[in-house]
Amino acid sequence: MSGQPAHPASAKRILPADPKSAGAVAVAFTVLLYLVELVDTVLPAELDTGGIAPRSLDGLDGILWAPVLHGSWGHLLSNTIPVLVFAFLTMAGGLGQWIVVTATIWILGGAGVWLVAESGTFTVGASGLAFGWLAFLLVRGIFNRSGSQLLLAGMLLFIWGGMLWGVLPSNPNISWQGHLFGALAGILAAWIVSRAGRRRKASPPGGAAHPDNLGM
Repeated sequence: MSGQPAHPASAKRILPADPKSAGAVAVAFTVLLYLVELVDTVLPAELDTGGIAPRSLDGLDGILWAPVLHGSWGHLLSNTIPVLVFAFLTMAGGLGQWIVVTATIWILGGAGVWLVAESGTFTVGASGLAFGWLAFLLVRGIFNRSGSQLLLAGMLLFIWGGMLWGVLPSNPNISWQGHLFGALAGILAAWIVSRAGRRRKASPPGGAAHPDNLGM
Protein backbone atom coordinates (compact mmCIF):
# COMPACT_ATOMS: atom_id res chain seq x y z
CA MET A 1 0.00 0.00 0.00
CA SER A 2 1.40 3.34 -1.00
CA GLY A 3 2.19 5.87 1.71
CA GLN A 4 1.29 8.70 -0.65
CA PRO A 5 -2.25 10.12 -0.74
CA ALA A 6 -4.29 8.65 -3.56
CA HIS A 7 -4.98 10.84 -6.54
CA PRO A 8 -8.44 12.44 -6.19
CA ALA A 9 -9.50 10.99 -9.54
CA SER A 10 -8.59 7.41 -8.60
CA ALA A 11 -11.88 6.79 -6.78
CA LYS A 12 -13.78 7.57 -10.00
CA ARG A 13 -11.52 5.72 -12.39
CA ILE A 14 -13.29 3.12 -14.56
CA LEU A 15 -10.22 1.28 -15.88
CA PRO A 16 -7.04 0.21 -14.06
CA ALA A 17 -4.19 2.72 -14.18
CA ASP A 18 -1.86 -0.15 -15.13
CA PRO A 19 -3.94 -2.35 -17.48
CA LYS A 20 -1.11 -4.84 -18.09
CA SER A 21 -0.61 -5.58 -14.40
CA ALA A 22 -4.35 -5.72 -13.78
CA GLY A 23 -4.79 -8.07 -16.72
CA ALA A 24 -1.96 -10.26 -15.44
CA VAL A 25 -3.63 -10.58 -12.03
CA ALA A 26 -7.00 -11.44 -13.58
CA VAL A 27 -5.43 -14.03 -15.87
CA ALA A 28 -3.29 -15.49 -13.06
CA PHE A 29 -6.34 -15.97 -10.87
CA THR A 30 -8.22 -17.62 -13.72
CA VAL A 31 -5.26 -19.91 -14.48
CA LEU A 32 -5.28 -20.94 -10.82
CA LEU A 33 -8.90 -22.05 -11.19
CA TYR A 34 -7.96 -24.19 -14.21
CA LEU A 35 -4.98 -25.71 -12.45
CA VAL A 36 -7.13 -26.69 -9.47
CA GLU A 37 -9.72 -28.28 -11.76
CA LEU A 38 -6.96 -30.08 -13.66
CA VAL A 39 -5.59 -31.54 -10.42
CA ASP A 40 -9.09 -32.59 -9.41
CA THR A 41 -9.57 -34.32 -12.78
CA VAL A 42 -6.19 -36.04 -13.06
CA LEU A 43 -5.89 -37.47 -9.56
CA PRO A 44 -9.01 -37.52 -9.12
CA ALA A 45 -8.95 -35.76 -5.76
CA GLU A 46 -12.69 -35.15 -5.22
CA LEU A 47 -11.82 -31.60 -4.22
CA ASP A 48 -15.47 -30.58 -4.59
CA THR A 49 -16.16 -32.10 -1.18
CA GLY A 50 -14.03 -29.30 0.21
CA GLY A 51 -16.75 -26.80 -0.64
CA ILE A 52 -19.10 -25.06 1.77
CA ALA A 53 -21.14 -27.52 3.84
CA PRO A 54 -23.96 -25.46 5.40
CA ARG A 55 -24.06 -25.21 9.20
CA SER A 56 -21.40 -27.88 9.60
CA LEU A 57 -18.28 -27.02 11.57
CA ASP A 58 -16.32 -29.43 9.38
CA GLY A 59 -17.58 -27.56 6.31
CA LEU A 60 -16.87 -24.08 7.63
CA ASP A 61 -13.38 -24.02 6.10
CA GLY A 62 -15.08 -24.55 2.74
CA ILE A 63 -15.62 -20.78 2.75
CA LEU A 64 -11.89 -20.46 2.05
CA TRP A 65 -11.75 -23.05 -0.73
CA ALA A 66 -15.13 -22.93 -2.49
CA PRO A 67 -14.37 -20.08 -4.98
CA VAL A 68 -11.43 -21.98 -6.51
CA LEU A 69 -13.31 -25.30 -6.81
CA HIS A 70 -15.73 -26.25 -9.59
CA GLY A 71 -18.06 -29.15 -10.15
CA SER A 72 -17.00 -29.70 -13.77
CA TRP A 73 -15.11 -28.18 -16.66
CA GLY A 74 -18.41 -26.83 -17.98
CA HIS A 75 -19.02 -25.12 -14.66
CA LEU A 76 -15.57 -23.52 -14.81
CA LEU A 77 -15.95 -22.48 -18.45
CA SER A 78 -19.24 -20.71 -17.69
CA ASN A 79 -17.48 -18.62 -15.03
CA THR A 80 -14.33 -17.84 -17.00
CA ILE A 81 -15.33 -14.74 -18.98
CA PRO A 82 -17.18 -13.02 -16.09
CA VAL A 83 -14.24 -13.70 -13.76
CA LEU A 84 -11.71 -12.30 -16.23
CA VAL A 85 -13.71 -9.18 -17.09
CA PHE A 86 -15.02 -8.31 -13.63
CA ALA A 87 -11.73 -9.03 -11.85
CA PHE A 88 -9.93 -6.74 -14.31
CA LEU A 89 -12.43 -3.89 -14.00
CA THR A 90 -12.54 -4.13 -10.21
CA MET A 91 -8.81 -3.31 -10.16
CA ALA A 92 -9.53 0.27 -11.26
CA GLY A 93 -8.87 1.37 -7.67
CA GLY A 94 -5.56 -0.46 -7.42
CA LEU A 95 -4.44 -3.92 -6.36
CA GLY A 96 -4.82 -3.14 -2.66
CA GLN A 97 -8.44 -2.12 -3.10
CA TRP A 98 -9.08 -5.19 -5.27
CA ILE A 99 -7.79 -7.44 -2.50
CA VAL A 100 -10.07 -5.77 0.05
CA VAL A 101 -13.11 -5.98 -2.23
CA THR A 102 -12.39 -9.59 -3.20
CA ALA A 103 -11.77 -10.67 0.40
CA THR A 104 -15.05 -9.04 1.50
CA ILE A 105 -17.01 -10.89 -1.18
CA TRP A 106 -15.11 -14.14 -0.63
CA ILE A 107 -15.63 -14.31 3.14
CA LEU A 108 -19.03 -12.66 3.63
CA GLY A 109 -20.54 -14.28 0.54
CA GLY A 110 -19.33 -17.69 1.69
CA ALA A 111 -20.55 -17.09 5.23
CA GLY A 112 -24.02 -16.32 3.88
CA VAL A 113 -24.05 -19.60 1.96
CA TRP A 114 -22.91 -21.49 5.06
CA LEU A 115 -25.78 -19.99 7.06
CA VAL A 116 -28.72 -20.46 4.69
CA ALA A 117 -27.92 -23.03 1.97
CA GLU A 118 -29.66 -26.39 2.02
CA SER A 119 -28.21 -28.95 4.41
CA GLY A 120 -26.39 -31.91 2.89
CA THR A 121 -25.04 -29.91 -0.06
CA PHE A 122 -21.58 -28.71 -1.05
CA THR A 123 -21.31 -25.28 -2.68
CA VAL A 124 -18.35 -24.59 -4.96
CA GLY A 125 -17.52 -22.19 -7.77
CA ALA A 126 -16.28 -18.69 -8.52
CA SER A 127 -19.73 -17.43 -9.55
CA GLY A 128 -20.25 -15.91 -6.09
CA LEU A 129 -17.13 -13.82 -6.67
CA ALA A 130 -18.31 -12.89 -10.15
CA PHE A 131 -21.68 -11.74 -8.80
CA GLY A 132 -19.93 -9.79 -6.06
CA TRP A 133 -17.58 -8.03 -8.47
CA LEU A 134 -20.47 -7.26 -10.82
CA ALA A 135 -22.56 -5.80 -7.98
CA PHE A 136 -19.56 -3.74 -6.86
CA LEU A 137 -19.11 -2.36 -10.37
CA LEU A 138 -22.83 -1.61 -10.71
CA VAL A 139 -23.21 0.42 -7.50
CA ARG A 140 -19.81 2.05 -6.88
CA GLY A 141 -20.73 4.93 -9.19
CA ILE A 142 -23.69 5.74 -6.95
CA PHE A 143 -21.53 5.88 -3.82
CA ASN A 144 -18.74 7.76 -5.64
CA ARG A 145 -21.14 10.09 -7.49
CA SER A 146 -19.29 9.25 -10.69
CA GLY A 147 -21.02 9.64 -14.04
CA SER A 148 -18.35 7.61 -15.85
CA GLN A 149 -18.71 4.70 -13.44
CA LEU A 150 -22.48 4.84 -13.79
CA LEU A 151 -22.09 4.77 -17.57
CA LEU A 152 -19.88 1.69 -17.32
CA ALA A 153 -22.42 0.15 -14.93
CA GLY A 154 -25.12 0.68 -17.54
CA MET A 155 -23.02 -1.09 -20.16
CA LEU A 156 -22.34 -4.00 -17.83
CA LEU A 157 -26.02 -4.19 -16.94
CA PHE A 158 -26.91 -4.31 -20.64
CA ILE A 159 -24.43 -7.11 -21.33
CA TRP A 160 -24.65 -9.15 -18.14
CA GLY A 161 -27.88 -7.97 -16.56
CA GLY A 162 -29.43 -11.38 -17.14
CA MET A 163 -26.98 -12.80 -14.61
CA LEU A 164 -28.78 -10.99 -11.82
CA TRP A 165 -31.72 -13.40 -12.10
CA GLY A 166 -29.32 -15.92 -10.62
CA VAL A 167 -29.88 -14.44 -7.15
CA LEU A 168 -33.35 -16.02 -7.18
CA PRO A 169 -34.11 -19.72 -6.60
CA SER A 170 -34.44 -21.50 -9.92
CA ASN A 171 -32.21 -24.44 -10.84
CA PRO A 172 -31.67 -26.69 -7.79
CA ASN A 173 -28.15 -27.42 -9.06
CA ILE A 174 -27.19 -23.74 -8.96
CA SER A 175 -26.42 -21.98 -5.70
CA TRP A 176 -28.63 -18.92 -5.77
CA GLN A 177 -27.50 -18.32 -2.19
CA GLY A 178 -23.90 -17.94 -3.38
CA HIS A 179 -25.01 -15.48 -6.05
CA LEU A 180 -27.22 -13.49 -3.67
CA PHE A 181 -24.75 -13.20 -0.81
CA GLY A 182 -21.88 -12.57 -3.20
CA ALA A 183 -23.83 -9.66 -4.71
CA LEU A 184 -24.76 -8.27 -1.27
CA ALA A 185 -21.14 -8.48 -0.18
CA GLY A 186 -20.12 -6.65 -3.37
CA ILE A 187 -22.52 -3.81 -2.56
CA LEU A 188 -21.11 -3.63 0.98
CA ALA A 189 -17.57 -3.56 -0.43
CA ALA A 190 -18.50 -0.62 -2.69
CA TRP A 191 -19.81 1.28 0.32
CA ILE A 192 -16.67 0.51 2.35
CA VAL A 193 -14.38 1.64 -0.45
CA SER A 194 -16.30 4.86 -1.10
CA ARG A 195 -16.39 5.69 2.60
CA ALA A 196 -12.64 5.15 2.87
CA GLY A 197 -12.15 7.33 -0.20
CA ARG A 198 -14.13 10.20 1.34
CA ARG A 199 -12.08 9.97 4.53
CA ARG A 200 -8.86 9.96 2.52
CA LYS A 201 -9.98 12.97 0.53
CA ALA A 202 -10.82 14.86 3.72
CA SER A 203 -7.42 14.14 5.34
CA PRO A 204 -4.88 17.01 5.33
CA PRO A 205 -2.59 17.02 2.26
CA GLY A 206 0.96 15.91 2.95
CA GLY A 207 -0.02 14.04 6.10
CA ALA A 208 0.53 10.40 6.87
CA ALA A 209 -1.49 7.90 4.89
CA HIS A 210 -4.88 7.25 6.42
CA PRO A 211 -5.33 3.67 7.67
CA ASP A 212 -8.42 3.38 5.51
CA ASN A 213 -6.39 3.99 2.34
CA LEU A 214 -7.47 1.03 0.23
CA GLY A 215 -5.83 2.13 -2.99
CA MET A 216 -2.36 1.65 -4.30
